[in-house]
Amino acid sequence: MRAVVQRVKEASITVNDEVVSAIDQGLLVLLGVEEADGQQDADWLAGKIARMRIFDDTNGVMNESVKDKQFGILVVSQFTLHASTKKGNRPSYIRAARPEQAEPLYEYFATALRTASNCDTQQGVFGANMQIRFTNDGPVTILLDSIDPE
Repeated sequence: MRAVVQRVKEASITVNDEVVSAIDQGLLVLLGVEEADGQQDADWLAGKIARMRIFDDTNGVMNESVKDKQFGILVVSQFTLHASTKKGNRPSYIRAARPEQAEPLYEYFATALRTASNCDTQQGVFGANMQIRFTNDGPVTILLDSIDPE
């Protein structure tokens, strides 16, 4: 399971010209599910994101987590995070989980993150063509992968 975590001032998702979810300050999490992923990957990733100290404390030092700050979290399914570009110019998505496996794990992850962080956790619409608007804060952007949890 792979995630791109972005610290944001605000973020929203629009589907068919309608805003379906939005947060103020917090985290935008782009989540890719791979065929080999399971609930253990989702639990590890959710806990890591909830505890990651990437928000400023009162001294301006990145020393507090989204859980500490009680900011919002917006989770978006993004199978393209598992794109392979080794051959040719057209990415291959063979490692990305099929929707019947990916969607339940995406839902499980969002619930696990909501529980681990105790934050307002919004979601995108799985499989939809979404427009994501956000203002990156910092910018702070971090890549996490449960296959390499160090």
